[in-house]
Amino acid sequence: MKKKELDELKSECLECKKCPLGETRINIVFSDGNPETARAILIGEAPGENEDKTGTPFVGRAGKLLNEFLEKAGISREKDLYIINTVKCRPPKNRVPTDNEKKACEKFLLKQIEIINPKILIFCGATALKSFFDKKIPISKIRGEVLELEIGGEKRKCIPIFHPSYLLRYHSLEEGSPRYLMLEDLKKIKELLN
Repeated sequence: MKKKELDELKSECLECKKCPLGETRINIVFSDGNPETARAILIGEAPGENEDKTGTPFVGRAGKLLNEFLEKAGISREKDLYIINTVKCRPPKNRVPTDNEKKACEKFLLKQIEIINPKILIFCGATALKSFFDKKIPISKIRGEVLELEIGGEKRKCIPIFHPSYLLRYHSLEEGSPRYLMLEDLKKIKELLN
C-alpha cells in the first residue's frame, strides 16, 4: 500500500519544476530503502553528483561511510531505513539548498514522512536539522539527543546525527571523536528501533 502511494508521489515529483533545480538535474533522487519495513527515515541534505547520476541517495564516498557505520551499529539500510533528502534535485556544485528550494520540495518531503510514518526521524547533518528545528544550536551540541518535534501536524521523535561527509575529514575512532560519537548515536537509534 505504501509503495503505491509513494510511486504516485514520485511520478508527481518527476514533473516538478517549482524551482530552478528541476531544470539542471539529471535525475530526481526520491528515496532508498524499503517503505514497507522501514522504522526510521534518514533525511540528508541534498543529492550530490553521484546521487544525481544514479537517482539514489547516499551512494558516493559519504554514502559508503554511512553504510559502514550503519552496519557497525546493526542497522539495516535495506530494511530499517527509508532514506530521503530535504530536496530531490542536486543543487549546482553541491551547494547547500536555499530556503526557497527546500520550500518547493517540502510537500514531497512531508508526504513521504506521512506515508512511512516512522518511529524515528534521523536528521543527517545541519541542513536537515535546520529544515525542521529553527533554534540556532549547532548540530555538534545536540547530535544524539532525542527531540520531540511537531512535523506534518504530528509529534515525532527526531535525532540529529553528523553528516558522513563531515566524518570524511576525521579518521580517529577515539572516544569523543566525531566518528566515535556517530557510532554511539547510531547505536542509540538501533536501541530505540527495537
